Amino acid sequence: MFGGRALATLTRYRGGLGAAALAVAVVLLGLIEPTEYFALDQFFELRGARSPVAPIVIVSVDESSFVELNTQWPFPRAMHARLIDLIAAGRPRAIGIDLILDLPSARGERDDAALGEAVARAGNVVLAAAPADEQAGYTSLPFSYSRTTPNLPIDAVRKGAAGVGAINTPLDSDGRLRRMPRRQWTGVEWLPGFDVELHRVVTAAGLPAAPLPAVDPILINFSGPLRTFPWVSYFQVMNGTVEPTFFADKIVLVGPTSDQMHDVFATPFTRGRDQMPGVEIHANALQTYITGQPIREAPVWVSTVVAVAAALLAAALVVRLHPLRALAAVSLLWVIVTLFAYLVFVSGHAWMRGMAGTLGLVLGYGVTVVDHFVREQRERRRLAQFFSPEVLNEVVRHRREQSLSSSRRMVTVLFADIRGFTALSEKLAPEEVAEMLREYLTETTDVIFKHGGTVDKYIGDCVMALYNAPLQDPDHVLHAMQTALELQERTLKVSARWEQRLGTAIRSGIGINTGEAVVGTMGSRQRLEYTAIGDTINLGSRLEALTKEYGVAIVISEFTRRRLNADFLTRELGEVTVRGRTQPVKIYGVLPADLRKHPRAVIDVSATLTLSGAGESHPVATRDVSEGGMALAGVPEAWAVGTRVEVRCEGGQLPGPLAADAIVAWRRGDEAGITFVALDPESGPIVADYLSRRRSR
Repeated sequence: MFGGRALATLTRYRGGLGAAALAVAVVLLGLIEPTEYFALDQFFELRGARSPVAPIVIVSVDESSFVELNTQWPFPRAMHARLIDLIAAGRPRAIGIDLILDLPSARGERDDAALGEAVARAGNVVLAAAPADEQAGYTSLPFSYSRTTPNLPIDAVRKGAAGVGAINTPLDSDGRLRRMPRRQWTGVEWLPGFDVELHRVVTAAGLPAAPLPAVDPILINFSGPLRTFPWVSYFQVMNGTVEPTFFADKIVLVGPTSDQMHDVFATPFTRGRDQMPGVEIHANALQTYITGQPIREAPVWVSTVVAVAAALLAAALVVRLHPLRALAAVSLLWVIVTLFAYLVFVSGHAWMRGMAGTLGLVLGYGVTVVDHFVREQRERRRLAQFFSPEVLNEVVRHRREQSLSSSRRMVTVLFADIRGFTALSEKLAPEEVAEMLREYLTETTDVIFKHGGTVDKYIGDCVMALYNAPLQDPDHVLHAMQTALELQERTLKVSARWEQRLGTAIRSGIGINTGEAVVGTMGSRQRLEYTAIGDTINLGSRLEALTKEYGVAIVISEFTRRRLNADFLTRELGEVTVRGRTQPVKIYGVLPADLRKHPRAVIDVSATLTLSGAGESHPVATRDVSEGGMALAGVPEAWAVGTRVEVRCEGGQLPGPLAADAIVAWRRGDEAGITFVALDPESGPIVADYLSRRRSR
């Protein structure tokens, strides 16, 4: 029945699914990009120009400067030096020179030296570099390659600069410039962006500025069109029309603005021929860094999800409403989403890439209307041959029903978490906690899958696993127990790695219960998940919490123990009344895997147990030994489960001394079991030889 409903639902929504698939293809192939960029530019236009908030002024190398100074380009570098001296006299916060100075001056070394000395005197000059990829080798052959040349300013100029930054500006697919990279590869190292270096210099000079955003490249938050930032001509500074005091506490950017110098670009505000020179684009980028308000861009996967959701939503409206009402609803939804996207852009400086949603709505509505019309007519003609109108309506009603199914079945549930995770989290950095948790959960999930379990959910550091669901598993109790024992071994390995790195050990506690539970897909029609609920699940969770109280790693209920075979060693812990149950429940601890797996032999020798790292030692009595560990008596009460110890035994029938690092695995009064973590090289053969001569348990 469920399959029939699912098939019916898929049939009714196949138009929406097809539209969603088409929308995904359009988005992932980048066919929507020009439309998205156009919409972004419209948002900038609707928002309009905003007065700059950063104290940035542009010294323009323009046509009038060529005329007034009666000098051809490139200007003498001594002239640039004079310009820097005049600007620096006004005590600006920083001076950015958006000019390429990668070759020596044609006027000789003194020309370069004059500029270098002026840069050094100013002390806050950031120079420009333009790393470029060049084709090398035999370009006509398959083994040609490209290399990057730094194009840095020459040493004579660069040595006194406060910084050097890359000025390269990548274009979007539609040929407009909207982004600015934070750094660029020079072929040797990463060179910070021109604006990033200026941000560093002005911040050091005391200008309040936001930290650099993590995203790279940034989407520039343009203040407005051409000349939104104040311009003064190069010649006006040189002839004194603009006095040095004008530059006090400002950020001064010097660069070409003439169209003839081919350093102009189309931006979101460009209309017609009003392209923006690179130096003003850098002004916009620098202000974006200073204010900390780049345009945050939704990633492509978000656009894909939005397109799919919009297509399916439009399809759902068509399926449930009359086509005209659906059209009105889709149109209203488009208006609401567009207005919301614009408000988010203006107030939140975020670009939602809303055209993907528009595409999804259009395709979802159009494709579904056509498909719905064709399918409905064909379906009615077909069904009319077999059913009366009343029965036909009933069939249609059932096809529209959506139901959530679940069933009662026997399951074994396992809960596992990290002991003392909250306290552990307080000692470590968040990144270390996340890495540790990821490693632990990865190991846990791997073990669960290995033994046929299903990961129901993650709850912080806790994992809930089900056995005998959703697939039948007659040995679900056995597989849950195998999971628990192997998980303890895996946890010790994970702990050993973390102890080496941070001196922090981790241990896990596991609770297992068996009984009936309601299992299936649960939730709302908006969100479903496969899970199990019931008293069996609640008791399993409570048992996991009791592991710390009883000092054991694994606690199982009497309902689970009844279904175990003799391969598992358990000891009764007592009866507990768990919250939510009126009758007490017997609970049992499961001995560690090492003590279960290895053959044991009775041993009675002199032994000393030492607390690792503390030097505190106690004589203890030995009970038995295996290749995996020992059972001891007379162990101090304060040495709880999980305590790291060192054991040394000698005498008796041992052919030699036995020494090992170990961990307390279980306790009962003054008796304890220890699991070997590492045996001395000579101790392993000694234990093996002893066991071979004493085949007893």
